[in-house]
Amino acid sequence: MARISGVNIPTGKRVVIALTYIHGIGPAVSKLICEKVGIKPEVRVSQLSDSEVIKIRETIDSDCMVEGDLRRDTAMNIKRLMDLGAYRGLRHRKKLPVRGQRTSTNARTRKGKAVAIAGKKK
Repeated sequence: MARISGVNIPTGKRVVIALTYIHGIGPAVSKLICEKVGIKPEVRVSQLSDSEVIKIRETIDSDCMVEGDLRRDTAMNIKRLMDLGAYRGLRHRKKLPVRGQRTSTNARTRKGKAVAIAGKKK
């Protein structure tokens, strides 16, 4: 099992698909990484040699912000908005949708499970 950026990559999958298991790498970036390293996209992770895995690891380290660094950067951006008192920061603080979605009927994913209001019936 190959380990890149602190993530165990599944060995049975193709390299292009397996790289997307790393937080911060999607399908387009994984294709670019494969082209840069010179690996065919249809090759399985189990067929990679150690030198190819090292090349992939070095390419990701030099070009991409992934895993812990990316999560920390995102958290710091949200914290900055909350400290500034920006509208988006207030929405984050109240755990409401940030990007202008309606909240009267939807937004259950963000707001959590619906809570019944006592004394509603007559």
